[in-house]
Amino acid sequence: MLKRLLITGAAGGIGQEMRKRLSHMAEIIRVSDKAALGDARPNEEVMECNLADKDAVFKLVEGCDGILHLGGISIEDSWTPIKDGNIDGIVNLYEAARLLGQPRIIFASTNHTVGFYRQNERIDSKVYPQPDSLYGASKVFGEAIANVYHSKFGIETAIVRIGSCFPEPQTHRQLSLWLSYRDFVSLVECVFRAPRLGCPIIYGVSNNDSTWWDNRHVDYLGWAPKDNAETFRTQLDATLPRPGRDAPDAIYQGGVFTADGIHEE
Repeated sequence: MLKRLLITGAAGGIGQEMRKRLSHMAEIIRVSDKAALGDARPNEEVMECNLADKDAVFKLVEGCDGILHLGGISIEDSWTPIKDGNIDGIVNLYEAARLLGQPRIIFASTNHTVGFYRQNERIDSKVYPQPDSLYGASKVFGEAIANVYHSKFGIETAIVRIGSCFPEPQTHRQLSLWLSYRDFVSLVECVFRAPRLGCPIIYGVSNNDSTWWDNRHVDYLGWAPKDNAETFRTQLDATLPRPGRDAPDAIYQGGVFTADGIHEE
């Protein structure tokens, strides 16, 4: 068991679920966001923090031996908020980690780092990034920072390219990249319990019949996702039209992000 697990971005959709589901992982769960988080729950500490504020991030990381980094911008946006949350924020986090005990980190990256790969391609962690957005590019930067701090200082990070983490898949595309909350929790457990981690890229996806990603390189972690998006196919077919054959959602792994323009300031 960890002594203190930090969950950044705890006010977001995934963050709220992990806050509820990971209390068994540490003696103290420290939750943080720049948005309101309400009162501390049993065995919790609540700390408001803007990731762009270096001093605040140092205070946030102090005393933590594990970090689940969900914070930052999780959608396409104009450059300034992406820079503040996903560029300056990730550097601040790793600098704090370097100087304050080198906690093991799970970095929530995204499928949008490889969004311009086609859906008929099966890819692994060795492929060259093909981001589909400024957001995706910022996460490529975050992956690179994780690698720098591992190579130079030995900070271990699980880089998790999250697919679509919702209660259930919401589109036909998500049948291939859905990650259930239960499977994400089991991944977090495996990462923090592994005697050796390194700095692997892990595709955050459940045990779906249809998937584009190969995770065999991290078999050593013992992660075995159990949920399958196929359970929801009939429901989706009945309630949602399939995308046209020429639609981005039917061609590219990143879906509509590939067709979005730049969000000007």
